[in-house]
Amino acid sequence: MTPREWADEADEDSGPLSIFDHDESNEGDGTDGSTGPDGERDLADAPRRRRRGRRLLLWTLGVLLLLAGGALGAVAWTAEHYASSVARIPNAFPNVPASEQPTAVPHSGQTFLLVGLDARSDQPTTGKDAKAPAWQVGAQRSDTMMLMHISADRKSVALVSIPRDTWVPVPGHGSAKINAAYSWGGPALMVQTVQDLTKIRIDHVAVIDWNGFRALTDAVGGVDITIPRTIEAKGDAREWLAGTHHMDGAQALLYVRERHGLPNGDLDRTKRQQNFLRSLMLQTMNSGTLSSPSRLTGLLGTIGDVASVDDRLSNSDLYDLAWSLRAVRPDGVHFMNAPFGGFDTVDGQSVVLMDNGAAGVLWDAMRTDRMDDYLAQHRTSADTLGTDVN
Repeated sequence: MTPREWADEADEDSGPLSIFDHDESNEGDGTDGSTGPDGERDLADAPRRRRRGRRLLLWTLGVLLLLAGGALGAVAWTAEHYASSVARIPNAFPNVPASEQPTAVPHSGQTFLLVGLDARSDQPTTGKDAKAPAWQVGAQRSDTMMLMHISADRKSVALVSIPRDTWVPVPGHGSAKINAAYSWGGPALMVQTVQDLTKIRIDHVAVIDWNGFRALTDAVGGVDITIPRTIEAKGDAREWLAGTHHMDGAQALLYVRERHGLPNGDLDRTKRQQNFLRSLMLQTMNSGTLSSPSRLTGLLGTIGDVASVDDRLSNSDLYDLAWSLRAVRPDGVHFMNAPFGGFDTVDGQSVVLMDNGAAGVLWDAMRTDRMDDYLAQHRTSADTLGTDVN
């Protein structure tokens, strides 16, 4: 679909509200953006709120990593500009024979590997304005990692966090924490490690560093995060008082990176990261960003500045992905952790073990595009994101 066709179709009243739509019919009357108890829009009045000219926003990379391919064009005339502004990563996939990689399953959706980098650099390392390389041997580790699977029917999205301290085989290096793969071999070794672990063929990669994360948060005016109970300061970790906090980029970065003082350490840390993404998604939907040309342009420009994707993801791929995701709603986006097998100490390192048996069931469901069935069958056992996040 061309940008012109996209614009023409976006002007038609083509169906129910989705997470990419913004309703302007009630702006200024005090009823706009009403939400239920969990912060999601009450869609019961959707037919009344429908109107022409609703705007579309691709969340895949706009929500960090739902941060997966660049937030593209609500307005057709911006689409080409901002698609082109997203930096591409060359050689992001392993240079090994196809026979040694998982076989792609036809008509099974798409799977992205989302990576947040701890670059230990004051200069940006991702995005078109990067001043330092996105990867140098030993200079960066992956601090956040999620597999994001988009269903073939484009009605649901599942994001599964793999804790950075998960103990796994790293090709050519023996066993190590999974975050070491990026440090040793960059995106290609990271992809190969995850593919070997999950037997899932990775379609695309998106990378953002913490400088970019901070800038992205500020671009949407900050995010509201609710802390269910007071968490005392411990070591370098700050105290968090119970209640709702409006966090700017610097505060949000502290929130998603801390693990000291959390009951389950790295596992609670991944839940915080997921909770942030969920809040960022709802914040952008309800803040008026989509209805303000200046704020929308600023958000899209910031994403292009700070995020990088693999060079196999073309501009037309981004257009197609943006348009195809218009039917996804908040209750169709699911966050969870990979099945947990316990903590251990290996060679003096504290590590996270994966429950390989349970994880195998999850990876198979993702590989074959049966995540909705998996979630229905493992409603009580899957480590999904709830509303009570430490």
